[in-house]
Amino acid sequence: QEQLVESGGGLVQAGDSLRLSCSGSGVVLLNHATAWFRQAPGKEREFVAAISWNGGTTSYADSVKGRFTASRDNAQNTKYLQMNSLKPEDTAVYYCGRHGGMWNWENVGSPFEYDHWGQGTQVTVSS
Repeated sequence: QEQLVESGGGLVQAGDSLRLSCSGSGVVLLNHATAWFRQAPGKEREFVAAISWNGGTTSYADSVKGRFTASRDNAQNTKYLQMNSLKPEDTAVYYCGRHGGMWNWENVGSPFEYDHWGQGTQVTVSS
């Protein structure tokens, strides 16, 4: 089955770092912008970060600017999210998604623009 697979989540303490990975299994990330969203219990899925198809452009939510960095390796069909200085409020299930349009940067902060999703990886940050 075609899907995206996230990995790298876990239980850490405030101030620690994690690196999330998202790989395509039958889903090509080349030529598509990709993004990370997260969803905490009782809350809506929110935008975290996006990176353009060639890695030349990134966008971040205000809550993670200066702490999170998105990157990608098209040769490996994989994207990453380096998460530094983690806070308890970062606790959520993190999802990766592929933007539905090739070479498209339209409405990257909207989950409705993404045509493939992973099943999510849990990130828990304790005080």
